[in-house]
Amino acid sequence: MKKILLIVLSMMLAFTPAFTMELADNDGIETNVSTVSIEVNGNTVRVSGTNGEDIQIFNLTGTRITTIKTDTTGKTYSYNLPKGCYLVKIGKVVRKISIR
Repeated sequence: MKKILLIVLSMMLAFTPAFTMELADNDGIETNVSTVSIEVNGNTVRVSGTNGEDIQIFNLTGTRITTIKTDTTGKTYSYNLPKGCYLVKIGKVVRKISIR
């Protein structure tokens, strides 16, 4: 199983296109520090500081698992996930998490 996973990951890295970006000016680069907090404890994901942005959770194939509508800034949202790796997107903030 480990050999298959290693082969799949190495193939994904080998065929991933390389992107370059010119950083001559600061247009389009967000300079404010995000207040979003994403914590993983067991199989529970806790998100706070969303500033009214929706929380989207994707698996690694890009399939959206869920979208959580948020309405207030100070509320903490929890979601139980099965084992695996996920992407959590809140506005322009994207984080990779792992549930073990």
